[in-house]
Amino acid sequence: MTLSPKPMRASRITIAQLMQPEHANNLGNVHGGWIMKLVDEAGALACMRHSQHRVVTVAMDQMTFRQPIRIGDLVILNAEVTYTGSTSIEVEVQVVAENPITGEQTHTNTAYLVYVALGEDGKPVPVPPLRADKPAEKARMQAARERQERRLAQKEH
Repeated sequence: MTLSPKPMRASRITIAQLMQPEHANNLGNVHGGWIMKLVDEAGALACMRHSQHRVVTVAMDQMTFRQPIRIGDLVILNAEVTYTGSTSIEVEVQVVAENPITGEQTHTNTAYLVYVALGEDGKPVPVPPLRADKPAEKARMQAARERQERRLAQKEH
């Protein structure tokens, strides 16, 4: 059975959550682990939307926090599939902190995660190929392919 390619934009999701005191440390900065949890959830949802299967996280590339996220910020996570293998899917998740009063937005970080789609039996299943319709999407897909090649090369060592 051959799966039909799906466009990148079909997987796109956005999650927004107001940061509360329970998400932060004593300085009023949101814990990085909380942001990582939200990134993982956003990534998984985009991959489930693409594959139409449950997914599990298998890798998260480096995550560098460029700016702090504070209590009262609206955290906006935009996720979109950037690469597909036979059963694996890479997703890009961009994290933005927004002051809901002023509307000022700060891009705090971008993360790349890899998931594997699972069938009802819990075993990996094939995923639809990814289709890039615009030059910018083709460039993102090529960069994702190169990241996946680096991951696989590291795995062999």
